[in-house]
Amino acid sequence: MLAVNHSDELESHCPPAPVINSSGNSENWMVLSVAGETPVPRFNHAATVVGNKMIVVGGESANGLLDDVQVLNFDTFSWTMASSKLYLSPSNLPLKIPSCKGHSLVSWGKKALLVGGRTDPANDKVSVWSFDTETECWSVMEAKGEIPVARSGHTVVRASSVLILFGGEDAKKKKLNDLHMFDLKSLTWLTLQCTGTRPSPRSNHIATLYDDKTLFVFGGASKSRTLNDLYSLDFETMVWSRIKIRGFHPSPRAGCCGILCGTKWYIAGGGSRKKRHAETFIYDILKSEWSVAITPLPSSITTNKGFSLVLVQHKDKDFLVAFGGCKKEPSNQVEVLIIEKNESSMGRRSTLSKSVGQMQFAKRSSSAGPASQMINGSSQSSVASAAKQNLASVIEHGSGRKSLSELTFMDQNHPSENVSLQKQFRIEEEHNTTVRITKNSDDSSSILQATEEKMNQSETGVRISAPGTKISSEFGTECLNPHVEGIANDPVDNDNFVFPEADDRSGALSAPTSIYQFYDTRMASLSRKNGILEVQLATALASRDTAERTLAAALKSKEEMEKKFADAMKEMELLKEKLTGIELAHEEANNLSNIVHSDNVRLEHDVAFLKAVLDDTQKELHSTRGVLAGERARAFQLQVEVFHLKQRLQSMENRAPTPRKPFNV
Repeated sequence: MLAVNHSDELESHCPPAPVINSSGNSENWMVLSVAGETPVPRFNHAATVVGNKMIVVGGESANGLLDDVQVLNFDTFSWTMASSKLYLSPSNLPLKIPSCKGHSLVSWGKKALLVGGRTDPANDKVSVWSFDTETECWSVMEAKGEIPVARSGHTVVRASSVLILFGGEDAKKKKLNDLHMFDLKSLTWLTLQCTGTRPSPRSNHIATLYDDKTLFVFGGASKSRTLNDLYSLDFETMVWSRIKIRGFHPSPRAGCCGILCGTKWYIAGGGSRKKRHAETFIYDILKSEWSVAITPLPSSITTNKGFSLVLVQHKDKDFLVAFGGCKKEPSNQVEVLIIEKNESSMGRRSTLSKSVGQMQFAKRSSSAGPASQMINGSSQSSVASAAKQNLASVIEHGSGRKSLSELTFMDQNHPSENVSLQKQFRIEEEHNTTVRITKNSDDSSSILQATEEKMNQSETGVRISAPGTKISSEFGTECLNPHVEGIANDPVDNDNFVFPEADDRSGALSAPTSIYQFYDTRMASLSRKNGILEVQLATALASRDTAERTLAAALKSKEEMEKKFADAMKEMELLKEKLTGIELAHEEANNLSNIVHSDNVRLEHDVAFLKAVLDDTQKELHSTRGVLAGERARAFQLQVEVFHLKQRLQSMENRAPTPRKPFNV
């Protein structure tokens, strides 16, 4: 748990404001008590989190712009100041980092990247600085490509090893809405071209990147007014779109701070030229809805101008940490807000949806297909089990909805034969017809035997026709006496025909003749049906052979496709390996390019230094030549003077000498 100064909390945040959003937290912004040397009060600075430390760089104080680096360690809850204010240039010359405000600070591994801002001295282009938290040393990234114009009040988000810069304000107070990308590996700037409804030019807005695919931009200040619109950019299609606000939405504001935690975007503070806002809002990205999370008291630093906000994960809890800002005077206070873990249930939701869809599909498929109710006995159970297997297979492979009559099943007597339910029903019906014909034949034989026994017991010449009944040799006439038992009103070729028992009354036809004629006719009918059944059986066998050949061809085609698929997968693996090698080679080439670029810059500095030395040497040589010329002129003058002296001496020697008298002592 964070070390919170509860006495300060009671003084400035008592009683706590009620939580408007019932799904939010019961806590409010609380003052964090920290040790160490307190930083200079500031605003319009930048902060980010690297590991367990919050890095604060630059900003504006009561005495002007700042260039220091302050570190808040969340393990010890103490402030420290980075020892180094120098960075190394490519020529290894220590230079001073410029003071800055309105810049952006982004974490990348163990480094904090400072992008843009209003610096002193000013720059024409956006510069990128890297601060190593382990060595506490700055270094400048020598960028190339389409470097954006210098600006402040912009936003920078990071996606893997790429920085995305949007908007801001240039040195001439012009609002911008351009979009740029900076590759941290190749150190190259690129201007991104997008379509759709682009956000208007703005500064002091906020932006966040969701799932490394969608960029959200909210609020800010345009040239003439404060904004509260919300835009999104899909990096897969590179299309801007304005998000329609549902229900409640925040009032226009600029200079607010935003932090994305899971699928919830926490936005605190901000305001217009006339009023500052204190609410902390939540924008749910999945639901596309706004809600109020916290309404702090006016004494909270989230109502200040130019404060910073970061997300800290400490001891399995998430905290929003606010620092600094300015209301009437700059502040160096730290406040925290405990937020709930935003556990994403998208994976479980998609799995649940898939499971529910499969269950509904199983219910629909099990109730479909009336053909399964028309099959009796063992074939019905085999069809049901086979249909269940196929239904499970359909659900497993995620195919579309099919009726049960369209599904295929495996015959138990012929495992290799796939027969549809409609064909199975026709075969079963033909089988039942054959059984009925055989049964009727047995019944006819038994009737014939009983009649012969009666004929042996009766007198000669007895007729078996009843009064009102006529039995012809062609058996085409219907029975006219309904009281005669066993005679049906159906035609002779009916499968349910039953031959009547003989009567002892006389008739028009003798019993033996009638019985034999009926028997011959019945046998002819059965023979014709037997021939038809044989033809149908031959057709069914031919169809079965064709189906078996088709199935064998399908299995062979399946094996070939599986083999081709395996070959394609192998080729894909090889391509992946080649792509990995190409990426490694590209990365090595980028590294070599960076090394070469650094060497070139160093050589340029060395050449410039040598040129300066050469210029100095040339100047000294020129002055030496001037001195030498002067000395030569002086020597020539001395020679002239010597010549004149020699002439005078010679003239003096040429004069006649005056004789002197000897001196006598």
